[in-house]
Amino acid sequence: MRKNLTIEDLVTEAQLFCNEQSIRQYKELFGVTDGKAVGTFIEQKFKMHLLERFDVEVGSAAQGIDLPSDAISTDIKVTSIKQPQSSCPFKDARQKIFGLGYNLLVFVYDKEDNAKKKTSTLNFVSCSFVSKERTADYTTTYRLREMLSDKANEADIIGFLQDKNIPADEITLAELAKQILKTPPEQGYLTMSNALQWRLQYQRIVSLNEDVSGIIKIVDFNNQ
Repeated sequence: MRKNLTIEDLVTEAQLFCNEQSIRQYKELFGVTDGKAVGTFIEQKFKMHLLERFDVEVGSAAQGIDLPSDAISTDIKVTSIKQPQSSCPFKDARQKIFGLGYNLLVFVYDKEDNAKKKTSTLNFVSCSFVSKERTADYTTTYRLREMLSDKANEADIIGFLQDKNIPADEITLAELAKQILKTPPEQGYLTMSNALQWRLQYQRIVSLNEDVSGIIKIVDFNNQ
């Protein structure tokens, strides 16, 4: 009987997966330049890797995240080192300040084509587990935390949120300001661009070279 997947297992298996995949050659990826296609290929491979070893709930598009169980609550993101970013569903403006509401497992690859063999190699240069508490926007949370330490009031915070074009109406901004004063946000480590979908950028995670509670660097080319 397969054991239930834990976060610790997820981290261990992500490292094993990166090591295994980095030495394989794939004919089906040769010449493929569509990052979404490569990302889907890797994501499906990793899900199968988990399903073969653990009792794990794998999500559907309707559920929104890839590993939706309460114990794991993690979305899998795969991106190229050339531009480490991806999109994710927009729920509301609070996500930019208080986080997405779920964890992220971010695989960053460097794809190399071998013209002679007509195969591709996927070198995983970074893989990180980012707890939901760290999935807010870096600059927004950094400045809000500074403002709170400087005794900012509700009007100050509303003004800042308006200046940052936080996608919310006046009533929602006032509610957000009250929530920020009552519960200061944790420091986020993503860059989140406003859009119909959030555009998440991971360069700060990839280049992170300090220990941060809630962020596990599973594979780190900086320390290889």
